Amino acid sequence: MTRTVAIGNIKMGGNRPFVLIAGPCVIEGEREALEVAVQIKEIAEELKIPFVYKSSFDKANRSSLSSPRGPGIVDGLSILKKVKQEVGVPVISDVHSVDEVKQAVEVLDALQIPAFLCRQTDLLLEAGRTGKPVNVKKGQFLAPGDVIGILEKIESTGNLDIILTERGTTFGYNNLVVDFRSIPIMRSGLAKVKGGKKYPLKEDEHPAVVFDATHSVQLPGGANGITGGDRRFIPPLARAALAVGVDGLFMEIHPDPPNALCDATNQFYLKDLKTLLSGLFAIDLLIK
Repeated sequence: MTRTVAIGNIKMGGNRPFVLIAGPCVIEGEREALEVAVQIKEIAEELKIPFVYKSSFDKANRSSLSSPRGPGIVDGLSILKKVKQEVGVPVISDVHSVDEVKQAVEVLDALQIPAFLCRQTDLLLEAGRTGKPVNVKKGQFLAPGDVIGILEKIESTGNLDIILTERGTTFGYNNLVVDFRSIPIMRSGLAKVKGGKKYPLKEDEHPAVVFDATHSVQLPGGANGITGGDRRFIPPLARAALAVGVDGLFMEIHPDPPNALCDATNQFYLKDLKTLLSGLFAIDLLIK
C-alpha cells in the first residue's frame, strides 16, 4: 500500500484515485494562472479527480540563455497564493536553492525538486525539514533503483511525505524514453533495507509515485538548440502509466501550447483535457 501523503486538503496514495498535478509550465501572468486553474478545477471536480495546481515561478534550467524564465520567486509566489486562496486548490512549484525553500514554504503546499537537482543534498535536506510534502523528479540520468539515496536524505529529516516522479530517461542524443518498470521499482524503494538499516515505513508501505506525462515526451535540445517535444505521445504514455499503477499524474496544461512561453511542443491542450482524463480515470478505477 502506498503511504498517504496530504497536499493541502488533497490526499494521495493509500489506493485512492490518482491525483492530477497540472498547470502551465511557467507562470505567464496572474490572470492566465487564475483562469487556467479555474478551468482545470471544474474538469477535475466533474470527473471526481483530486487536483493540485502546478506552475513554475522560475524555469532555472533552460537550454538557451534567451528562453523566458518566469516572473521570479516574489511575484510568482504572490500569484500562486492568489490561486490557492481564490480558486481553492493546493499549489506546488519548483525550488532550486535552500534560500528559495525558505521563502516558498510560506505559500506552497508541497515543494518540487527539479530533475537536474534531484541529488543535491542541501536542497533535499532543507525541503525535508519544512515538513511539507516533497515531490522529487527523478533525474533523466538516474536509474530508478537509485532513488534510494534521495529517499534516505529526505527521510533523515524525519519527513516521510515523499513523492517520486518518473519523467523519462536519457536515450541517446536529444531523446527520452519511458521504461515503465521504473514505476514499481521506485515504489518499492522505502521497503528496502540498506546498510543494515530499515527504513521507518511499515513493511507494506511504499512511497507515492507520479508519472510526468508531458516532460516525458520532450526532445532535450532537439529543436535548434532548445528543447523540443512531441505531444502526440502524451495520451498513450499517460494511459500506460495508469495501467501500471501510479498515485498521481503530472501534466503541463496550456490553453494555447504553441504560443506558450516554454515547453510549447510538449504542453497539453486545455481543450482536450476532459476527454483524456475521462479515459484515464476509467483505467485507474479498473486497476485499483
